[in-house]
Amino acid sequence: MPDLSGHTVLVLHAHPDDEAIFSGLTLRRLADAGARTVLVLGTAGELGGSRVPLRPGETVPERRVAELEAAAGLLGVARLVLLGGRDSGLPGGPGTAHPRALAAADPLALARRVADLAEAEGAATLVHDDDGGIYGHPDHRAVHRVGALAAALTGATAYRTTVDREHLHTAARDGHLVHGAARSARTPFGRVTAEIALAVTGTPGQLAVKRAAITAHASQLGPEDVPEDGFAAAYGYEWYRRSGAPGVLDALGNAHLLAGAR
Repeated sequence: MPDLSGHTVLVLHAHPDDEAIFSGLTLRRLADAGARTVLVLGTAGELGGSRVPLRPGETVPERRVAELEAAAGLLGVARLVLLGGRDSGLPGGPGTAHPRALAAADPLALARRVADLAEAEGAATLVHDDDGGIYGHPDHRAVHRVGALAAALTGATAYRTTVDREHLHTAARDGHLVHGAARSARTPFGRVTAEIALAVTGTPGQLAVKRAAITAHASQLGPEDVPEDGFAAAYGYEWYRRSGAPGVLDALGNAHLLAGAR
């Protein structure tokens, strides 16, 4: 395992549960290697609803933030920051017109906030969604714009979160949550293998922590949505494109630890 003590990585996502689904292994491995991780969320997932009853007086965003805090603890996140945008919902939906919608926010203003945070934390590495928004969701596209601008402002090495759709087609078929998300958004998802610079995996123990972090978002997902059988094939790799010189995440790749995931 590399020693990443002294390094800080800022990871930017759109909604609570994105951090566990798309970068849970990466966050856990960074923490295990001694790096400090700062997790920044664009929204509280207000439009996600809840599949479980809320407590008296509890709102959906309150529940989702509580779940996010639990997941972040499992993943070893040192600091959690919410940017305060509102969930924009699916492409073409009414949520995108809300005055606080993340998709409608000024990306440069948010990027300056993220850049200031990165500089205050000494984060020379920034992780954010790729230019397709992983699967085209307006908030994921917004996170790409904000992250790319923040990386340019700070000079940080930028890793752009995506998924390898060729791998998922052969190894997981319809077994990853991104399949259903892309159908709901009516958009394509991910990248082909040749477009991806880095794949990160982990040990079976770290993969178990990732699954626990995903299911910590109980208002959105149950254990049946991420069954143990086939979990490694669907979620055992996390994929990134890179802008800039090789950085901290390269020390974690290129996907050798988890036997039998493919």
